[in-house]
Amino acid sequence: MSIRIGILGYGNLGRGIETNIKGNSDMELVAIFTRRNPEDLTIASNVPVVNIRDIEEWKDRIDVLILCGGSATDLPEQTPEFARMFNVIDSFDTHKNIPTHFDNVNKSALEGNKVALISCGWDPGAFSINRLYTECFLPNGNTYTFWGPGVSQGHSDAIRRIDGVKNAIQYTIPKDEALNEVRSGSNPNLTVRDKHKRVCYVALNENANEDEISEDISSMPNYFDEYDTEVNYVSEEELRQYHSKMPHGGFVIRSGNTGTNNENREIIEYSLKLDSNPEFTSSVILAYARAVYRMSQKGESGCKTVFDIAPSMLSQKSNEELLKIL
Repeated sequence: MSIRIGILGYGNLGRGIETNIKGNSDMELVAIFTRRNPEDLTIASNVPVVNIRDIEEWKDRIDVLILCGGSATDLPEQTPEFARMFNVIDSFDTHKNIPTHFDNVNKSALEGNKVALISCGWDPGAFSINRLYTECFLPNGNTYTFWGPGVSQGHSDAIRRIDGVKNAIQYTIPKDEALNEVRSGSNPNLTVRDKHKRVCYVALNENANEDEISEDISSMPNYFDEYDTEVNYVSEEELRQYHSKMPHGGFVIRSGNTGTNNENREIIEYSLKLDSNPEFTSSVILAYARAVYRMSQKGESGCKTVFDIAPSMLSQKSNEELLKIL
């Protein structure tokens, strides 16, 4: 039997889930849920488009509901709400608020006897696992994460929610001097401002105040206030023409030492280079949807993170196949 997938939200991530589900032979898309008028939504699949008001009617027809909203305002409300009815996955990426989000979702998932996986993607998500592994393998050292160069969906979404903003894209760019210093093994003490800068391209509604919006962006807690932030104002046409693609990537580096006197320098580095941030994020989420379904079938419940899921749970292959080929 196929794992029945529902999508809530049809932005970049929702469309990515829709596209990549075709590469998972054990899954099928059964419905897309939206806050918009369903008749106004043009989708690529031949499945029902349903208004979010009617989502409860689908409780017994969906095995995993994938929540594709933004972390700024959507997921803090939606994930706890729908974890009472469905097994769910979200990509909540406001790192500082993950513990609070976990507690809120865990309460709901336990009440509903459902499995809820939060903060699933490549960071948080895959890079979280990389950080954990490297800290365990090299207990004496320092871990550094660099994001970019590329488009941050969460940060772009946060800008678009500011009054007066018509559309926006935000690029996260690692600072080369900091990256090279880490790779040298010198174990520098770096702030987030030392490691990255954020470059924003913003199209405004008529009569919006550039100075006020620049201040709103650069002072936004958890997104921009700790970074060097550059805001550029462009037309919506320029935004579509020059900033419509969504590349991203990054690095997790652990620099440490081993030996009796810490005489041996060891460096572990993981990297990603992505043409499409939402397409790759959706691929990660779908692998974890398989694990969420399997955990639910075993009778598990409550909120989970990627730390709680064994790697073999992600694969379509049996344990015997994995032993032979990997």
